[in-house]
Amino acid sequence: MTNQDYSEQLQELMKRAGLSSFRELSRQAGVSRWQVQQLRVGEVLQMRLENLQKLSKTLQMSLTELLAVFDALDEEDSEQRQTRSVQEEYDRLRIQVLEQRESLMQEFQHSSLETIESWLMQWPKAVYAVQQNPNLLASNIVSLVSPIEQLLQQWGVEAIASVGSQVPYDPRLHQLRRGIAEPGDSVLVVGPGYRQGEKLLYRAEVDSI
Repeated sequence: MTNQDYSEQLQELMKRAGLSSFRELSRQAGVSRWQVQQLRVGEVLQMRLENLQKLSKTLQMSLTELLAVFDALDEEDSEQRQTRSVQEEYDRLRIQVLEQRESLMQEFQHSSLETIESWLMQWPKAVYAVQQNPNLLASNIVSLVSPIEQLLQQWGVEAIASVGSQVPYDPRLHQLRRGIAEPGDSVLVVGPGYRQGEKLLYRAEVDSI
């Protein structure tokens, strides 16, 4: 730790090594008195390795033992733990932000889908009608909604079946509008249905054939 007085600890080490004063320690180790002063106030981590090795040799102890006496190892470990703690907290917050962003995006998509629900349900019918009769004036505006279709693709929203197609009846995906049908029977798709990934948004409207 810094800015603490380690004079007593250093004097005890000097006594064991047969040194009577800080001046003698400085002379025997071949370091400046400033370096000894740095050791006394615990500024070990600010000292050059070469000087620490000289001092530890003069005090007849290993460098590791010297660092431990002056809490340098404890401080280093504490700093490392603090760094790890900060990194872990950063990672946790980063994951939390990503999860929140994903949640907000899903909420935004859901809200937007509710807003354009009528378009989702009616537009494919209009497109199908235009395809059956290209002379309809509506054929001029079909291309104008392609950006919306691209947006739906980006969101992973896909139609269950195309209007006018015949598909095996599946009550989980289809809403029978007219007639009677058993699962697996061919039915005619008259209204679109949508799903987003594994989530069913709207069932497709079908008529029995």
